[in-house]
Formats: sequence, structure tokens, C-alpha cells
Amino acid sequence: MLKISSGRMLYYGKGDVFAYRTYAKPLSVSAVPESSFAGDPNVIFAHNITFAVSSDSLLTSFTEGDNSNVVATDSMKNFILRHCADYEGSTTEGLIAFVSARFIEKYPHISAIEIGADRIPFESLNVAGESGFENSGLVYRRSHNEHAGAVMVLERVAHEGAQVVSLWSGLSDLQLIKVSGSSFYGFIRDEYTTLPDSYDRPLFIFLNIKWRYAEADDALKGESGSYVAAEQVRDIAHHVFHEYKTPSIQYLIVQIGRRILTRFPQLAEIRFESNNRTWETVVEPDAVTGAGVFTEPRPPFGFQGFSMTREDLGAVEGMESSQDRESIEAGTGTSPAAAGQPK
Repeated sequence: MLKISSGRMLYYGKGDVFAYRTYAKPLSVSAVPESSFAGDPNVIFAHNITFAVSSDSLLTSFTEGDNSNVVATDSMKNFILRHCADYEGSTTEGLIAFVSARFIEKYPHISAIEIGADRIPFESLNVAGESGFENSGLVYRRSHNEHAGAVMVLERVAHEGAQVVSLWSGLSDLQLIKVSGSSFYGFIRDEYTTLPDSYDRPLFIFLNIKWRYAEADDALKGESGSYVAAEQVRDIAHHVFHEYKTPSIQYLIVQIGRRILTRFPQLAEIRFESNNRTWETVVEPDAVTGAGVFTEPRPPFGFQGFSMTREDLGAVEGMESSQDRESIEAGTGTSPAAAGQPK
């Protein structure tokens, strides 16, 4: 939240600035075991950008209607779009840092900027070629699945221009359903409890994941070799969900966090926001085939929030229990009917 020197919250800006840049610099990332993602050609480097500015000099525009220091939000939109063409990097974080630094250079009375960008994903399509199906390279499909993003705060520093003071990268709107191998039982039961114990349930979660680098420069330069791709974070979440027999969403997100922090030592912190959208059972799953019928859950919905740092990882390293090993085994081939049964 942007504030002026008095501590008062003060900002204004422009939202839903859709920037569809083509043929940005390709991104290449180091491999991790859980993911086949190795980079992005960035043929369509598209973002929905939100941009806000703050400064003591803007106070009179609120208190006196004095617009002499106001950069019109329409001008902000045009500035963002035109400078997207000048960006020579390959990451979302680098793009928003570049645009913001140029804005602070252009308007010396602006003291701070908060900028966020949600990546708009487009999937490449295969077409029939002489040797079978091949990547079109020209035709893409707009995806409405999970997407990457970043939020950054920059402040003016005397004689140095803009300095990044806060940066969070993230993956939003990941939706995962595991049809078997999840449970929820052993919670407090009293006069308010109507929820039955569940020893094997289809678990449907909505998940947002954010991460903070120890060094912001690792996010700004894709060629640094330390960039963490949202696609790799997504694939790690897939694998952990598959591997572990989870007694709760809380336990699941901790295991995902442990794996991400292990794979990416350049990260200092990771945060989770999860939402329970587990289906309601209409027809109980068959004991042999696992076939059942479910429907959308009724609101309200449960949610969870959790953060982890490298200190948390150090506290649990080497403490893998027999239950953890059993969970991995249970997630890799037990039958739908057998998975999750209490012992």
C-alpha cells in the first residue's frame, strides 16, 4: 500500500492495461525433476497490468483539486504500452521493473510506484505437417487456466533512480482435483459438528502461490540462471499432490512448500492461499471400481493461508517420517477403493 511521508495512504493509477507484446526475448530456465518446462519462446508476451503512483506532491490534487502535478491515467496507459515495446528482457518481473524505472525517470515528482502484472497465457497449437503434427508457431489458443504474475513496489532513491523495495512473484487460480488418496478426520467434535469423518475423498482445491527471492535481481533477469518459472512451481504442486496421502489441505500445502524451497534455494519465502472446493457426494463410490457421482459444493467455502521461509525448511530437513514414506507410496498406485482407509 503506497503512502506519503506523513504516513497517509495516497495513490492513484490505472488498471486493466492489456499489453500484448509479440516476440519478446525467449526465456530459458534450469530443469527441476518434477517438470518438463525448460523455457518459453515468448512469442506472445501478454500481461494485464495495474499501475499506481504516489508522492507528497499529489496531496493537493486530493485536498484542493489542484491537478498541476497529476499525470493522467490515460497517459499512464500510453506510457506503459509504448515502453513494453522497448523491453529487451524475458520475464514479467523484469518488464514491470523496466516500465516503472522509466516512469520515475520521466516524472521526477513521483516518489513511489506499485505495479502488478498478470501474465495472460496463450498455448501453442499443433498443425498437420509433412512429418506429422508440428508446432504452428503462428496460431495460439487463449488459456483461462492458472497464470503467472508479479507485484512490485519501487521507490525513488536520491541519485540512484528507482529501487525495488518489495517483489512477490506468483501463480494464481491453480485448480486441482485428486480423485482419491485424501482424507479429513480426527478434528474436534462437539455440539456444532455435522461434518462426518472422511477417510478417502475427492479433494478439489483452488490454490494461489506467491514467492519472494532472496535477491530481487534473480527475478528481473531471465538469463541469470536463477529465475523461478511459475510453470515449474505448478508442476511441483502437481507432483506433491499426486505423491502424498494428505490428511488435510493444511498438510498438503506445507509439503508443496517444502518441495519448492528445496528445489529453489534462491527463494527466501513462499506463501499459500488455498480454498476447499471439494465436491459433494451424490452416489458413493463403488468399493471395487471407485465409480461415483458428485456435484458442486454449496457455499460457504473453507480457506487456508500459510507462509514458509528457509528457516522452516531447515527445521524439517531430515525428519521425513514413515508416514511421509507411506504417503508417497499411497499416492503412486493404490486402488481407489483402498487408498486412504484408516488403520
